[in-house]
Amino acid sequence: MAKIARTKYIVRQPIKDLQGTILGYEIRYTGENYGYNEETGQDFMAAETIYNFLTQAGDRTLKGGLNFMTFTTNLLMKNTPKLFAPEDLVIEVSESAIIHPLAMRFLERYHQEGYAIAVKDFQFAPRYISNLRHFDYVMVDLHHAEDDSVKRLTEMVHSMGKKCVVTGVDDEELYQKAFILGADAMSGRYAAEQMFTAVHSSSYLQSNFFRLLVAITKDEPEVGEIEQIISMDATLTYSLLRIVNSAYFALRNRATNVHQAVTILGLGQLRQWIYLMGCSNEKGELDENQEEMLKLSFTRASFASELMRYAKNMPINRNDAYLMGMFSTLQFLIAAPLEDILAEVAISEHVKAALLNHEGRCGMLYDLILAYERADWSAINRLGEELGLPMDRLPEIYFQCLDEVNHIWQQLMDTGTAAGEE
Repeated sequence: MAKIARTKYIVRQPIKDLQGTILGYEIRYTGENYGYNEETGQDFMAAETIYNFLTQAGDRTLKGGLNFMTFTTNLLMKNTPKLFAPEDLVIEVSESAIIHPLAMRFLERYHQEGYAIAVKDFQFAPRYISNLRHFDYVMVDLHHAEDDSVKRLTEMVHSMGKKCVVTGVDDEELYQKAFILGADAMSGRYAAEQMFTAVHSSSYLQSNFFRLLVAITKDEPEVGEIEQIISMDATLTYSLLRIVNSAYFALRNRATNVHQAVTILGLGQLRQWIYLMGCSNEKGELDENQEEMLKLSFTRASFASELMRYAKNMPINRNDAYLMGMFSTLQFLIAAPLEDILAEVAISEHVKAALLNHEGRCGMLYDLILAYERADWSAINRLGEELGLPMDRLPEIYFQCLDEVNHIWQQLMDTGTAAGEE
């Protein structure tokens, strides 16, 4: 008898508008349960996803934006959406709910109570249009819909004051199509990558940030050189003092100069925070896209480091894995090819091979992290088993990392603002 896969994975995927602003996150899940018929099985998986999300995702992750989450008719009737506050949730239902009289009755009530409602995989059908008055979002998968149909649907949705979200935007062609068809927002692998714009210009080799990046990743970093580079740049200096004086480090006495700050942080900690220093402007501010890119970098780094506790036969240590995750977005921080950037940075050759060519066991670990982000369940299973990871713990580890990153971010930003006011 074939082995039954029972691992349940949960991941948050960003939904962003056409300007790159994050609208919310779709909570996607997978899992097999052969002991139920199709309808009951859907109820089981949706309910289990909600339970796991509530227990594994901390309050900071839950409050970090609108969560688009699927609910079946049975879960709607059991008041399951009320486990979430209206401002944190978009109730997502399948197209079948539109023709289900009980489902529509409950959706109308939830809408009156302040919950936003989304219908996914909607197909244009005139006889059901009137039911859309209770919905705020109509979601369409570009992989399974004709262009003309999506265009007509978008125009109709807009005429009713609703928003159209296209999903499955996994390549440049679909990304451009989303604009042409008049969508309000999109999700998918390629769409997520396009939220990032490089912070530094093509003259990155002369920038103080790049000089700092090269200096701090040397096999034997020179503290004096690092302090000199930071001291010569007002933005780097401001950002460093903002970080070290934040609530995260809880210092009794505030650091007032670069030498004190570098001494307190140490080179190991400074490597971790260098991204935050590089993205800030002269006032220590970040725009929303830069903030999202930084959070993704920290999440990848934390996830890679935690998975190293379990991965078998790895040629790198946890610190190397952390840098692999962090440096995976370097091309978005600096306007230059990743290969050119990494050629100047002293990091493990295994990490370079993973980031550039997805080679070796480090490449497998990197690919697993990317597969988790895009909800590629088959790739997660294959890579996780090859790495010897405890597959049933991946969702827990993922959400622990996500919540820790949100916790650190909140502390850094809150106290950073206060530090800038002093």
